[in-house]
Amino acid sequence: MPDILDQARTQVLDGGVGLDEAGVLAVLRLPDDRLSAALQLAHEVRMRWCGPEVEVEGIVSLKTGGCPEDCHFCSQSGLFASPVRSVWLDIPSLVEAAKQTAKTGATEFCIVAAVRGPDERLMRQLREGVAAIRAEVEINIAASLGILTQAQVDELVELGIHRYNHNLETSRSYFPNVVTTHSWEERWETLRMVRASGMEVCCGGIIGLGETVEQRAEFAAQLAELDPHEVPLNFLNPRPGTPLGDRSPVAPRDALRAIAAFRLAMPRTILRYAGGREITLGDLGTRDGLLGGINAVIVGNYLTTLGRPASEDLALLAELKMPVKALSATI
Repeated sequence: MPDILDQARTQVLDGGVGLDEAGVLAVLRLPDDRLSAALQLAHEVRMRWCGPEVEVEGIVSLKTGGCPEDCHFCSQSGLFASPVRSVWLDIPSLVEAAKQTAKTGATEFCIVAAVRGPDERLMRQLREGVAAIRAEVEINIAASLGILTQAQVDELVELGIHRYNHNLETSRSYFPNVVTTHSWEERWETLRMVRASGMEVCCGGIIGLGETVEQRAEFAAQLAELDPHEVPLNFLNPRPGTPLGDRSPVAPRDALRAIAAFRLAMPRTILRYAGGREITLGDLGTRDGLLGGINAVIVGNYLTTLGRPASEDLALLAELKMPVKALSATI
């Protein structure tokens, strides 16, 4: 049987064709003494098929907390005894957040709401917010508002939303263990409509929800089938009061194996560091991931958890001689 990294060098690095589920699983099962080689190959794949630039993004929550869904990892669910309470962000604060994001050199500003899907109040707030941001800041605006109807997809296109985020979170087979108030298939349908609309698709998930390594490989293959423009890779940051609040964070080496495997499954995709990397990987691991297939970063804080200061991430990118993607290249 050929070595999986030799196979990936020919198939992925030379041919630009991602590994299938079995190949991803083989990478996820590599012993520790092969991890550096896997990360090095993933980095070469990223440089060959994506280039050296790193896309920087900031996110802000338009509506925080009080969500009716029961995603077991999320402290914004109104069904759990978590300290996060329902809060709406006013338009001036939204504009200020966009300005601060743009100052970091970010090209993307994502407006997020903790909802099953947007109601008319939220859509109205989004319309006003987008208009106010465009009047003050030159930045791409993305949105993450949950499950959409076709009419809402059409309206987001009219508003000029550049990219829509809707995470599948985990593999289809494991999803019912994590969410029971809606289905994986409902999320997939929203993503299908977004892709058909012409908006860019941002879809990823969380490593470390209790899934097996086989289900991790299944998830990578399902994302590859969707072929999103961007895959945010989160690592579980256990939140107090949630059903997964007592789960241990992912082991750093397993997190790095996942980064390499997901890059080898999706050679041309923007693979973005998202939540949980700070507690899972720390500073050294963050560097290893950037040299192992990652080519985008969320800077600053996340929705309900603290991130690294944007200045630290930007300094690290400068040290690694990784240019930040310019706005003109994204529009």
